[in-house]
Amino acid sequence: MAKRLEEINRKYKNIISINSKIIDPLKVMNDTNINLLIVMDAKKFIGLLSIGDIRRAILDNHDINKLNINQIMRKDVLVAHTEESIERVKQIMLDKQIVCMPVVDENNMLTNIYYWDELFGDKQELESLDVDVVIMAGGKGSRLKPITNIIPKPLVPVGEKPIIEIIIDNFMQHQVKNFYISVNYKAKMIEDYLQPKESEACQLSYFTEDKPLGTIGSLHLIRDLLNKTIFVSNCDIIIDDDYADIYNYHKENNNDITIVSAVKHVSIPYGVMETEKGGNLIGMTEKPEFTFQVNTGMYILEPHVIKRIPENEFYHITDLIEEINDSGKVGVFPVAEKSWHDIGQWKEYQDTLINYK
Repeated sequence: MAKRLEEINRKYKNIISINSKIIDPLKVMNDTNINLLIVMDAKKFIGLLSIGDIRRAILDNHDINKLNINQIMRKDVLVAHTEESIERVKQIMLDKQIVCMPVVDENNMLTNIYYWDELFGDKQELESLDVDVVIMAGGKGSRLKPITNIIPKPLVPVGEKPIIEIIIDNFMQHQVKNFYISVNYKAKMIEDYLQPKESEACQLSYFTEDKPLGTIGSLHLIRDLLNKTIFVSNCDIIIDDDYADIYNYHKENNNDITIVSAVKHVSIPYGVMETEKGGNLIGMTEKPEFTFQVNTGMYILEPHVIKRIPENEFYHITDLIEEINDSGKVGVFPVAEKSWHDIGQWKEYQDTLINYK
């Protein structure tokens, strides 16, 4: 049994202790690219912890820096037992759409873990979404020079595809059909590249701002075309998450705008001091760690919100968010830090090339 547990620990990097602070599983999720962790107490299986559990804690307004795993993990988890055949386990996972099935013995000792992709080899089908998508692709990408002297930022490659094609493909997995692309700098190059992608399953429409209109100002140009819920994405970010979860949160909470945030962990490699008047030391913390939510550059907007964008004026998404937050409802939906890939600057682009899969 001990030998088997050692093999499991070597094979699976997503096993954490029940005694861990919430910062620890966030680190594991970011390091392993796995959103679902196995919680153990010594050799015993205790439960599961997912990014969804952490997300719910954030949405319930818990202080994530003070949470313990035991407060938010799922203990009532369906498990398989050692005497059950692999055929039986596979059938249960198919029937219940379970992505991870721990296997335990009569003493609740973990003996194995089965994952959907290992057993079935393909991803689960994603929920269809009746939305339009706007991709803001008109910027010059000045911070990515010299590469953007040659190609526009939306065509900067991430792996085998340019980033704008990855964004489109991610939405097409949800059977999204209509895309509106804001272009300006090297617009013809973007349109020529994407032209073969247009089909019955993907309709691309382009609109051009004649002068800089900020991060959202150009949407007034197509406001009469946008009659359903809209995803808006910057062209220099990728969100690897289930967009249906974001959409359902937006709808269930009757939001006018939903901002997609990333749960970002920050370590300060110095002693941080707090002082009072006169420079007197109040306290000092050595190498503190914090967790924040940061804006990723993806949003969901209801169509009536677009009517609030002024015509032909420089206008940022932050201006719209502040205006709507005063009179309507703005929600924030968190995703894991590793689910957010940003190529806005050279270091971020290089990190994305290393980490994006």
